[in-house]
Amino acid sequence: MPSSFECVLDIKASLGECPVWSVDEQVLYWVDINAPSLNRFDPPTGNNTAYAMPRSIGSFALRATGGFVVALRDGIWCADAAGKLERKIVEAPYDPAHHRFNDGRADRQGRFWVGSMNEKRDTKTAALYRVDPDLTLHTVLTGLVISNGLAFSPDERTLYHADTPTLTVHAYDYDAGGGSISGKRVFAKFSADTERPDGAAVDGNGCYWIAFYRAGKVAQIAPDGRLIAEYGLPALCPTMCAFGGADLKTLYVTTARQQRSSEELSRLPQSGGVFAMRVDVAGQPEPEFGG
Repeated sequence: MPSSFECVLDIKASLGECPVWSVDEQVLYWVDINAPSLNRFDPPTGNNTAYAMPRSIGSFALRATGGFVVALRDGIWCADAAGKLERKIVEAPYDPAHHRFNDGRADRQGRFWVGSMNEKRDTKTAALYRVDPDLTLHTVLTGLVISNGLAFSPDERTLYHADTPTLTVHAYDYDAGGGSISGKRVFAKFSADTERPDGAAVDGNGCYWIAFYRAGKVAQIAPDGRLIAEYGLPALCPTMCAFGGADLKTLYVTTARQQRSSEELSRLPQSGGVFAMRVDVAGQPEPEFGG
């Protein structure tokens, strides 16, 4: 399995997730769900600044007006540029005793899409939601366990989504104007129990890059569902991909070290770090939340 990943931030995060490249600042934002914290990583200097959060932070997006929209266990908040919470805009649509928000991102129309997860994993009570710029919450998909793999095609005609335990990524016809989805179909199906689809990103050619939690690899999948390549990295639990750098040709990947054995961490000591690899095709600039 080819690999050109190198660890660019050996921070040993418990559950690193949701890398988002800021084109304006030329930095990588990411979260440690368990710390919990929102982080700002400056690649040229290697400096990482952590903004502490009061509760688990599943994901976030940059805001068009500055700062962030952040999905915490107790609801969705707006935060300023230093990560300070300003106001809650959506109450948690679940029982936070055993559910929390998970994977999420903005679309080009300024909506924030975010899924939830059932931490007990015993019933299909998680969902995928959409928060519009007017701050209204809409339920898009139900009957999930762990919402993940959310991404959009460059032409805005396809939405990708995974319910991790099913080992399957589905594609949907996406109405960018109205924010609705239809035409569910299998995009990619995986066979090994370790091939658990986690966070994803799509490049400018429409290829879908997905991190496999517990498989120690990232896969590049063509728009027609063909597997193009797999890239290993020295951490067993990669969590999500993001394109960054001045040319958007650096693929960043966050990883986790939670619940890993001492033997594994001795063998893979950079688990929980942020990794990077140069690629041939640029990604897409990450959209911002319009609310």
